[in-house]
Amino acid sequence: MIPHFYYHPRMLAYDFGPRHPLRPERLRRAIELLELTSGLVPIDPGLANRTDVARVHAEDYIHTVEALSAGDHLPEGFRFNYGFHSADNPPFIGMFEAALAYCGGAVRAAEAVRDGAPLAFSLGGGLHHAQRARASGFCIFDDPAIAIDVLRERFDRVAYVDIDVHHGDGVQWIYYEDPQVLTCSIHETGRTLFPATGFVDETGPCWTSINVPLEPETTGDVWCMAFEQGILPALERFRPGAIVLQMGTDPHFADPLGHLSVSAQEWRQAVRQIRDLGLPTVAMGGGGYNVETVPRMWASAVMTLVEQEIPERLPEELAKAWGSATFDDPETSISRDGGREEAERLLSQLRNLIIPNIPAG
Repeated sequence: MIPHFYYHPRMLAYDFGPRHPLRPERLRRAIELLELTSGLVPIDPGLANRTDVARVHAEDYIHTVEALSAGDHLPEGFRFNYGFHSADNPPFIGMFEAALAYCGGAVRAAEAVRDGAPLAFSLGGGLHHAQRARASGFCIFDDPAIAIDVLRERFDRVAYVDIDVHHGDGVQWIYYEDPQVLTCSIHETGRTLFPATGFVDETGPCWTSINVPLEPETTGDVWCMAFEQGILPALERFRPGAIVLQMGTDPHFADPLGHLSVSAQEWRQAVRQIRDLGLPTVAMGGGGYNVETVPRMWASAVMTLVEQEIPERLPEELAKAWGSATFDDPETSISRDGGREEAERLLSQLRNLIIPNIPAG
């Protein structure tokens, strides 16, 4: 049994088109896999409302999304200012309602944890690039930031942990000057990957922004070391009352948009370590653009968080249809020691210059 798991098929309407990398099929497959392996019975969260979204987004931005969603033709310059000019975030009819659908999952999950649940899920969310007044990186509304705001109704300190290959810039900038929210992101360096941010010196004025940017081709063993020595000590010093965990699967070596070399089981170590902190947690999806890897990684992460045994193999009917037989990657495909020297220099800087300045809880 997986408690407090919020999902409805209406979330699959968040679809930028057949040529866009963010494919709803990855979420549909993850739900199907969990239903077959874990007996998942999702809870319909309903839609978020304007008040929910206005927790972190500007009213004129919300209005613009709503207008574009209805098919209104706004001046090109206006759309440019709100980030809808590029192939990343092409406007589509119904996008306002589709965005409210995934935000609804985040709000209900955060409300459940706020009200006493130890763990809640919204795999349809984790869209961490959206800014207060701008869409970015496939993200219209920033549901992790919304979830943090809900949790703050109960918890004095909230931490955000982002294991996506891309820097969680939207969440960072929204809470950059807030001493009660610690944002932690481990990702490929912004020198080689969108959004070109997330450098170690982006600490915020309160030292509550922690970034662990890794070089391209960093391998999973080094990624795990960087998480353990960069993210976990920051959390230990800050001592949050609750965590929002963004579980982007794109650090995986087979993901088409990133350049790290992490296996499914190495990535899952970070999920397990967050679980073992024993803190109330809202767990979300995020990036991941290989429809073969995302479902098995998300499903195994959910099972890890609820301390359910992960089967060795996928159900036979799915394995045949998807071309993927096991939850874990074969050991023969796993590399070692990539990016270690650069990561060790980075961790020394974090350990000596940045983490000691985090406001202690």
